[in-house]
Amino acid sequence: MSNTSTNQIWQKVTSVDEIPVLGSRIIHAPAGQIAIFRNSEDEVFAVLDKCPHKGGPLSQGIVFGKTVTCPLHSWNIDLSTGCAIAPDEGCAKSFEVKVESGVVWLNRQELDTSHG
Repeated sequence: MSNTSTNQIWQKVTSVDEIPVLGSRIIHAPAGQIAIFRNSEDEVFAVLDKCPHKGGPLSQGIVFGKTVTCPLHSWNIDLSTGCAIAPDEGCAKSFEVKVESGVVWLNRQELDTSHG
């Protein structure tokens, strides 16, 4: 795949080093405010920064493994899917992430699609 076609599909958003371990960084896009998380294994995830319960800021939650706990009502959200872990129900929009050479890329089409 050529670099030109890669850049048509993917948008560079940050570097892994700019995301705190067990924390997040916020980016703004037409899709909304997106929280980009980094766990202790340096895995990177991206979800809309709104808990499916009451819209709490997931970016301010506590990251553990592949989950984040919403700071408002302690819902646990699976960062790979954006969905609440049972018994809670509901999902925040998750975004496709690619990491190459320490650079975090998100799918350009997903970034440009509003999720209200």
